[in-house]
Amino acid sequence: MQSEISAVSAIPSPAPDAAATDEAKPVALTATRSPWVPERVQGVLLGVAFPIVLVLLWHQLVVTTGTKLVPTPYQVAVMMWDFTFGGIHNDAFSGTILTHLLASMQRVYGGFALAIAVGIPLGLFIGKVKVIRQMLDPTLSLLRPIPVTAWLPLSMIFFGLGPRSAIFLVFLGAFYPILLNTIFGVRSVDPRLFEAAAMLGCDGSRMFRQVVLPAAMPSIFNGVRLAHGFAWILIVVGEMTGVPTGLGSVIMDGRTLSRTDLVITGMIIIDIAGFLTDRVIVAINNCVLRDRKSTRLNSSHIPLSRMPSSA
Repeated sequence: MQSEISAVSAIPSPAPDAAATDEAKPVALTATRSPWVPERVQGVLLGVAFPIVLVLLWHQLVVTTGTKLVPTPYQVAVMMWDFTFGGIHNDAFSGTILTHLLASMQRVYGGFALAIAVGIPLGLFIGKVKVIRQMLDPTLSLLRPIPVTAWLPLSMIFFGLGPRSAIFLVFLGAFYPILLNTIFGVRSVDPRLFEAAAMLGCDGSRMFRQVVLPAAMPSIFNGVRLAHGFAWILIVVGEMTGVPTGLGSVIMDGRTLSRTDLVITGMIIIDIAGFLTDRVIVAINNCVLRDRKSTRLNSSHIPLSRMPSSA
């Protein structure tokens, strides 16, 4: 049998067609040729150019239609300056950006941290323990399709008017992405990892800490990132519960006063705050996964002299 395999492997492979090789050479040269603009610089330029085009299109549409309901980008920029530094409109919103931004961040990251603290451990147990999965999965599947806005009246009954209702609504919106992605990450772990860990005497809490959690970490971070976006999206809904400060409250006041420039200003500040904190989460994700990958590669280099010999 071994001689037949050797004979098959010794059969020479057919030589490639010369015409096909000549046709493939220009393609390969084109693919490896360095562009005039570095790839990273090109990505930054494209990422900046597209929003600028949208702003120019926005300005042109407002000027062409002559509408008074939608402000121009310049009017929004003036409102953002006044909201940040004051000195232009001199109204109740002038120079109050830190007050509203800090209030919204406390509610966003209060609900977000609570969702992480509950969602990740619960997802690990549901994904790993069959009895818990059979007990909780039907109830969670029934509650998950309910919109967060439907919980608004009940949140005001349970927690009253104020920031606690906003934190609860943010928690609900961020909880399910973290939970579902954690369950998916645990369920996607190769069963052979559990068998190998059990053979090495790893069980109980050590199994979760050394096997389940590291293997599910990429999926968990995906859920955390999705939940972070939902937390900022839902802050406007959360601050409809009668709180006097916050970016969602500013947007609702702008709607009541028919000040579209104030509404768009609140939207832009939420966008910038969410984008910056999302970059922080991505950096932490890359750092953790890079360290995990390097640790796994280092542990895989076992000297041949230490490997057990086969019988």
